[in-house]
Amino acid sequence: MLAVPPQPLPLFAGTSFSDGSFRRPFSWSKLNNSSSRRLALPVAAVARDEDDFTKYSGYVFELNPAEEDSLTDYNIAKIAAFYQKKPLIVFRRLVQIGSTLGKWFAVRYMDTVNERADEMFKIRAAELRKILLQLGPAYVKIAQAISSRPDLVPPSYLDELSLLQDRITPFSSEVAFEMIEKELGMPIDVVFSEISPEPVAAASLGQVYQARLRSTGEVVAVKVQRPGVQSAISLDILILRYLAGLIKKAGKLNTDVQAVVDEWASSLFREMDYNREARNGIKFRQLYGAIQDVVVPEMHLERTTRKVLTMQWLEGQKLAGVKDLYLVEVGVYCSFNQLLEYGFYHADPHPGNLLRTYDGKLAYLDFGMMGEFKQEYRDGFIEACLHLVNRDYSALAKDFVTLGLIPPTSDKAAVTEALTGVFRDAVAKGVRNISFGDLLGDLGFTMYKFKFQIPSYFSLVIRSLAVLEGIAIGINPDYKVLGSTYPWIARKVLTDSSPKLKASLRALLYKDGQFRIDRLESLLSESLRAKTERSLIENQNGGTDTKVVIKQILSFTLDDKGAFVREILLEEFAKGMDALGVATLDSVTNAVATRLPFSPSRPSSMTDEDITNLRNLQRLLLLISGLRENENPRMVNGVGTSNEQMMSLNGAPVALRQFEAVQEFLPLLSVLPELPQDMQRQLLLLPADLAGKLASRVAARTLKRVFL
Repeated sequence: MLAVPPQPLPLFAGTSFSDGSFRRPFSWSKLNNSSSRRLALPVAAVARDEDDFTKYSGYVFELNPAEEDSLTDYNIAKIAAFYQKKPLIVFRRLVQIGSTLGKWFAVRYMDTVNERADEMFKIRAAELRKILLQLGPAYVKIAQAISSRPDLVPPSYLDELSLLQDRITPFSSEVAFEMIEKELGMPIDVVFSEISPEPVAAASLGQVYQARLRSTGEVVAVKVQRPGVQSAISLDILILRYLAGLIKKAGKLNTDVQAVVDEWASSLFREMDYNREARNGIKFRQLYGAIQDVVVPEMHLERTTRKVLTMQWLEGQKLAGVKDLYLVEVGVYCSFNQLLEYGFYHADPHPGNLLRTYDGKLAYLDFGMMGEFKQEYRDGFIEACLHLVNRDYSALAKDFVTLGLIPPTSDKAAVTEALTGVFRDAVAKGVRNISFGDLLGDLGFTMYKFKFQIPSYFSLVIRSLAVLEGIAIGINPDYKVLGSTYPWIARKVLTDSSPKLKASLRALLYKDGQFRIDRLESLLSESLRAKTERSLIENQNGGTDTKVVIKQILSFTLDDKGAFVREILLEEFAKGMDALGVATLDSVTNAVATRLPFSPSRPSSMTDEDITNLRNLQRLLLLISGLRENENPRMVNGVGTSNEQMMSLNGAPVALRQFEAVQEFLPLLSVLPELPQDMQRQLLLLPADLAGKLASRVAARTLKRVFL
């Protein structure tokens, strides 16, 4: 479905606009109950040539209604049995595919031999697009996915293949109107008071008309399925699946390529059921329609069948055609929710399905191809991202087993070593510079060596992420989807109630009982990059006000979702305060001792653990007050500082002098009155909780000194 501008336009065949949107101008055909049910088509429609799919592949879908209805669901055994009875059609299709694509590849090879490859690039790209149109929807769908990756496809091919997203020659409007009447079971003028005589957009599986409901006067989009797609796709999937089996055997691949084809084919068959698409749209709207600046059209179930879909009309421009970084971030956040919050995701987010509405919102269209991401895999994916960013390749190898990417019998040590070699350079650039596409490319050899396999469920997830990154790269060549998604992953890990993710967070923050505050700092700082307000996105390169950072950190830690992290922070604060008490006692004792004659030197009672805890306390206070370690020039560097280094010449610990600059913490105090009432109440409870934990540590330390 594509948009048309609200102002009336004269009728002509169609126009491609420089702003990236595609609009087919139209004039309304007014319908009334006394008029003939058959509409008078405009001259352009009557004179239009037959679409290439019907012209060159029409023999594939010359089936009677009973035969066509037998292919409504994806069942490879039933499809194979069906076409065993039609060997001539199968043979003719194989010849057509082999001859057209074979000829094209041969010509491309000759261009290379004759050193004319660059000269003929645009011509060959246009020829390939025409071939794909002739072969039909299955091949167009493959090309659509490829065309969403400008980092992988040469510009000339990208321009041509992008035309397959929404600029396909439509089929006859007379056929479409007959299908509407047949599917809805009533004359078209009973349902609609007005309808565009020509489609406003045409895609591989169907085409869209703008209409007005007679009952309510609402302007709607009416999508009509292209005749013959069910039988054509069934035959092509049968052929592709057979070829996938040959490729797996010839290439000795670990991945079950046929299973990947089956997963894609199943989603394609589900996409051809408009009843299912309407239900998907309703569910998608319920889950994600409330996200700020996301728009999901309403579905009209009472005017929807398996081959006709009626939905709310939306107007706008293709997202890929406008430079709106904010909406890209909104799309990343929405995709995060789809994949990792609810597991119900849009598996076909190509540029034709994402619009920027005229009021600046992101609209999702076309809910035929959706995927389900189970909870166990969602948790595994989050853990894999955490372990990748934190360079924990041993844990990452275990995550790959959980996700079904490698067999449980694999040599974990060897896999860990291989993953370290693959990802070390990529991760060294920082999480914000990690490219999803680059990671997949770097993984190629390792996948083959250790018999990696791409589970069928994962193929759609990979495609969804790859397509989304491709759209973003078209707007910003330096954009990294994983780098932009990681802040939301960090926030989810810090706030999720899942026992598995809580255990993962604790394992990430503690090693051999030692608190790794640098990882908490990293998670918190990354989670603060998860911004959804347009002003913050547009000004993100200008720095962030310290007061804003403090407020975000306090809001997070005092919220109910931050309870688990709050407990960890209180525990570490108690350890630090305990160590501070020991340091203070040492300081006072030494100060008194230096004033007494003949007083023997007294060794410090602080242990290495106390020194570490004291340093963690310093860093926690700076973190909460919106400062980072490298912003405080007086910070003690290095965990291994000795007891003597912790003491200054006048006997006062260096650590104590870190807290003398009270003005550094004034922003923290100024933010407190601005917090919501419930958070202020939670803040008042913290001293008592901290005192209880501190008393427990002091008591344990005293008993240890008395009895040990």
